[in-house]
Amino acid sequence: MSNGNNKSGARWFWGIFISILVIALIFTGTSIIIFSMALLKTGDKNFEYEEIRSGREKIAVVELDFTIIDSAPIVRQFKKYREDKSIKAIVLHVNSPGGGVAASQEMYEEVKKTRDSGKPVIVSFGSIAASGGYYVACGGNVIVSNPGTLTGSIGVIISIANFKELADKIGIKDVTYKSGDLKDSGNPLRDVNEKDREYFQEIVDDSYEQFLDVVSKERKIDKDELRSIASGRVYTGRQAKDLRLVDSIGTYEDAIRIAGEIAKIEGEPAIVKEKRRMNIFDYVIENMTNNQIKLLKEEVYNEFLNKPVLQYKFER
Repeated sequence: MSNGNNKSGARWFWGIFISILVIALIFTGTSIIIFSMALLKTGDKNFEYEEIRSGREKIAVVELDFTIIDSAPIVRQFKKYREDKSIKAIVLHVNSPGGGVAASQEMYEEVKKTRDSGKPVIVSFGSIAASGGYYVACGGNVIVSNPGTLTGSIGVIISIANFKELADKIGIKDVTYKSGDLKDSGNPLRDVNEKDREYFQEIVDDSYEQFLDVVSKERKIDKDELRSIASGRVYTGRQAKDLRLVDSIGTYEDAIRIAGEIAKIEGEPAIVKEKRRMNIFDYVIENMTNNQIKLLKEEVYNEFLNKPVLQYKFER
């Protein structure tokens, strides 16, 4: 009898403990997101850029060097540089595995709008320019890739964790009141059913078709031909050139040179970038000498606390 009571007591203990831990994590994560985003937005009011290399007429460099969650930093810069007549061209330097679908689409539209306005946009690929990062790049006039860049990964993913078996073991039960069969699709505390699978697959398939439409139009590749290479796999820059996913093989400096040529800039161009405004969160991190802490900040914030569900992203 005592064994049964002990087991029941243990289940209650672990159930309560895990529930409190989950609530604490959600609360802490939400607080960090609200705090840091509020601080970040304070820098949006007064846009300033600084000259990082002197020269004649100006080329602006925009860095897409993060997992895509929020489109605002890139959209803001493109809008300002597009309206600034002293900026003759823009180099978009991409070093991103992709991320949220909607944010990737918003950035692509802003890049395309800038290109269509007559201001050249040259895209330079860094170590990785995959999935959503590649999607955004398609809005430029020319894509320049290093031979060893990882690019492509044309595809869509929805990743949802399921804790049903764990919850059963520790005695946690989910009680949900819903207005329709699909309202709680993705609930981590119940089994995935066939309706859930069909529902999410339809979303993935439609988003995938949108990705194909953009790449097919921008890269002038027949959509049926594109499907054979758009399986979600990545390619090296050299392979991507053969597949017509990029225009040329070259470095960041090559992209600067091409931008100057298209903008008809004589001599060396001046290079400008947005002046970074550090918030308290960044200041604390940047003053730590441990690189592991910097990596932890990026991974926890981008991959756990603020991760979009529907993604154009290369999953390593």
